[in-house]
Amino acid sequence: MKHEQHEHAEHMECACELNGSGHDHTHDGHDHEADGCACGHEHTHSKEEPKTYLLRIIVGTAIFALGIILQNTVDLPEWARFAVFFAAYLILGINVLAAAGKNILKGKVFDENFLMTVATIGAFILTDYAEGTAVMLFYLIGETLSDIAVDRSKKSITKLMDIRPDYANLKQGDDVKRVDPQSVKIGDVIVVKPFEKIPLDGVIQTGASALNTSALTGESMPREVAEGDAALAGSVNGGGLLEIRVAKEFGESTVAKILDLVENAGSKKAHTEKFITKFARYYTPIVCAGALIVAVVPSLVTGDWATWVYRALLFLVISCPCALVVSVPLTYFSGIGGASKKGILIKGANYLEALTEVSEVVFDKTGTLTKGEFAVKKVFAADGVSEEGVLANAASAELNSSHPIARSVLAAYGKEAPALENYSEEAGYGVRAITDGGQEVLAGNAKLMERSGISFTEVNEVGTVLYVARGGKFLGSILIADQIKQDARETASALRSMGVGTAMLTGDAKRIGETVAADIGIDEVYTELLPQDKVSVLEKIQQKKGRAAFVGDGINDAPVLARSDVGIAMGGAGSDAAIEAADVVLMTDEPSKVAESIRLSRRTRRIVWQNIIFALAVKAAVMVLGVTGIADMWWAVFADVGVTLIAVVNALRAMK
Repeated sequence: MKHEQHEHAEHMECACELNGSGHDHTHDGHDHEADGCACGHEHTHSKEEPKTYLLRIIVGTAIFALGIILQNTVDLPEWARFAVFFAAYLILGINVLAAAGKNILKGKVFDENFLMTVATIGAFILTDYAEGTAVMLFYLIGETLSDIAVDRSKKSITKLMDIRPDYANLKQGDDVKRVDPQSVKIGDVIVVKPFEKIPLDGVIQTGASALNTSALTGESMPREVAEGDAALAGSVNGGGLLEIRVAKEFGESTVAKILDLVENAGSKKAHTEKFITKFARYYTPIVCAGALIVAVVPSLVTGDWATWVYRALLFLVISCPCALVVSVPLTYFSGIGGASKKGILIKGANYLEALTEVSEVVFDKTGTLTKGEFAVKKVFAADGVSEEGVLANAASAELNSSHPIARSVLAAYGKEAPALENYSEEAGYGVRAITDGGQEVLAGNAKLMERSGISFTEVNEVGTVLYVARGGKFLGSILIADQIKQDARETASALRSMGVGTAMLTGDAKRIGETVAADIGIDEVYTELLPQDKVSVLEKIQQKKGRAAFVGDGINDAPVLARSDVGIAMGGAGSDAAIEAADVVLMTDEPSKVAESIRLSRRTRRIVWQNIIFALAVKAAVMVLGVTGIADMWWAVFADVGVTLIAVVNALRAMK
């Protein structure tokens, strides 16, 4: 079954909260319940003005420095030493102390504020005034650096999707008025000046330009557009002035759907995130119980309460698993943001994680591995006839036809074909026409040649063959086939190198399907399938190979996309169906993005486990060193705040 496909969690606001960690990094004054952090990690300066917070750290640090100088230069009485350091401690830690008290009243005892309060007050009770104050100071500095790193990551990620238009130039008669894009209606005409963002989806009425669609598709190559072409919101206009008739209201536009998709991606948690949340819920109380045992049992045996209580305080500082609870969701969020930069939209961390477990990628053929467009593949000329002559006669005969084969012949000829007279189309056979000199030109299948009594050379290659004759003489034949996408072979090779198998589903005849699959390098091919057959074939592949991703164009593949473990739709730019139906949307028509999305998901998972192993290893090591008397409170602060900061910086690599 699909990974948590229908699971929805509360949408939170900051980079970490977007993945359910419950850490408030937004400084916006909202008091979110700590959903993801069992230690209730809630940044205590979130309601404080940044200037006030900075001033408090500066003043507290200055008083602390004064206390250190006086302690080392003047023989201060005990009460004076306590007064100086306690003043610095209160200035620095007032918010931590208040938050600890408030959370205790709420029944949230095991939060980081409580642990830091107990540890630092314990240090004061043991007359380690300087150390108790220093722990609070460096804890706050570490939290601030962590906040800055997380906030910057959020800004970097949201900047990747900086495609929301700020305004629209609405044309009203001869006037142009700047308005909110949400107020523009379907059928209105908007003016887009050079280098402005297109605010709404529509069709170009006047003008021509080159559109930069990199924010939507990840592609740097501009797309040439002119009158009658579609223009997507979020694209940046090049050098031309465009007038666009609006086809969709802002809420229904491609850009609005993409923004909503990315902004809500964090509401779907990965299994690893859920594990960390559950782990943290049990881990912190167990470590606190361990700290109590360390404080009491050895003290009862040795009578040295001061030493063992101090070592127990180290446990309290070390115990909060915030390095995990901050970094794991941030890693997934960074991975989703990095993917969006490449034109790969992943709808949630659960789908990003699911991609790492895919053992088979199943492709639809037409429009996915092939372009779904006919093109001339080969020209076979009869003796004494040039290939140019075959194409020229076929192009003239097909000039008035609207059939895709006719268009491919005209495109291959590339010149203006001379018009013929008495054009007629014979359904199931081909076309006839007459030249100025009265010669009959035929272009069609083998049955047309046989019916007309023309001797011809049959072509036995995969594709559609157009036979051409003039004046009763066979000129040659043209092989027309669906074009394989440029990066299709590269995709199959890349997936194979990652240990992922490939399969292709098609409604084409067995011979055609097998030829295309062999050309691309696909492992297995299933041919002559009706649309309803594809789901049952996919289920057989899942039973045989394990977790399978299905890649389609998102238009006719909704049932298969839904049944797959990960549904991947291609060509999302301009396709509402693709964005709605799939778990992963590739904004371009490049199958190579499938391999890239799996590669990116695996890299993201590696970073997640790097942080988990690093954080737990450091905490375990410092706990052992603390119990044996080697580590002091500075080590404990590093094991909490320092490890969190390192894990956050490592998490941001997933965005690169």
